[in-house]
Amino acid sequence: VMLGAYLIVYWMLDWMPSSYYSFSGGINWLHVFVQLLIVDFLQFGVHVLEHNVSPAFYRLSHKPHHRFTNPRLFDAFDGSPADTFCMILLPLFLTSRLVSANVWSYMTFGALYANWLVLVHAEYSHAWDGLFRAVGFGTAADHHVHHKLFVFNFGHLFMYWDVLFGLFKSPLDVRVFNKDI
Repeated sequence: VMLGAYLIVYWMLDWMPSSYYSFSGGINWLHVFVQLLIVDFLQFGVHVLEHNVSPAFYRLSHKPHHRFTNPRLFDAFDGSPADTFCMILLPLFLTSRLVSANVWSYMTFGALYANWLVLVHAEYSHAWDGLFRAVGFGTAADHHVHHKLFVFNFGHLFMYWDVLFGLFKSPLDVRVFNKDI
């Protein structure tokens, strides 16, 4: 509900950067990729902060989402209002201010972002996981490491940030997983 309201209000009140209202051109894949990188970096940072700022803030914001220790496909957007604001709305807003995309690139980014968040919470592996893992894209198994251990794999779309900051743990090194992951 919060995400839908944000997107409707931000668009309808003409608050988005002017480039987002342009229907000219097509999908600019560089803009889409840069948006995905930026939103994931911001989400990663907020995610780490939610876990580490204070126990009280963690309980209020992100802990409700961690009741899913073996998340399922649609648990991605099941969080508290504080978590939704901090980890989804704020990174989306900042990303729109940092990348001057057109409407087609923004819609492509939004569709990929939303679906990817759902897929990394899936309770099963996907056919493309080997390729994704090879290029550093986040997989359900990578994100399940986070839901099992809480201190690794804070990224969602990419594992680059976790590797860079020493917070990556391979799912192959975690023995408590569901056999399907």
